[in-house]
Amino acid sequence: MVSKAIARFTRISVRKARVIVDLVRGRQAGEALQLLEFTQKSAAPIVKKLIESAVANAKTQSPGVDLDTLFVETAFVDKAPNKHLRRWRPRAMGRATRIQKGLSHITIILGER
Repeated sequence: MVSKAIARFTRISVRKARVIVDLVRGRQAGEALQLLEFTQKSAAPIVKKLIESAVANAKTQSPGVDLDTLFVETAFVDKAPNKHLRRWRPRAMGRATRIQKGLSHITIILGER
């Protein structure tokens, strides 16, 4: 049984989110949630909420699933298109350069052992 949860257009840079996703990949779902509870990174609450959502999806798909057997099978972060959050910074000689704020798509897939 596979359970999936996706957070799209999350307002965090891909580089910051990948650190946390690499931390929980391959771990048991309960262990990953406990680890994220005490992690002092900005992406930790986002990924924690996403794993909780994937666990809830697993309960919905098959009510008889044992939650102790769920683990983070696949987890990855992709860059999201940056259409709406554009900022401009004044530069020398009357020019302006664009500041792009980081957006990302985070995907968590839980499997059973």
